[in-house]
Amino acid sequence: MPAKSKAQQKAAGAALSAKRGETKKSELKGAAREMYDSMSEDQLEDFAATDHKGKPEHKS
Repeated sequence: MPAKSKAQQKAAGAALSAKRGETKKSELKGAAREMYDSMSEDQLEDFAATDHKGKPEHKS
């Protein structure tokens, strides 16, 4: 399932980084923290890998 906005893609990237141990979970905020808790690493990879060209900054 691809990300619907640039913000979703960025939040998924941050959550994925924390899942992989590259950043601390305590550094996550808002949507990124929720994604970290509720999504698997594979799901986060799908969201984070979404090409954000042509996507809106925020989902309406």
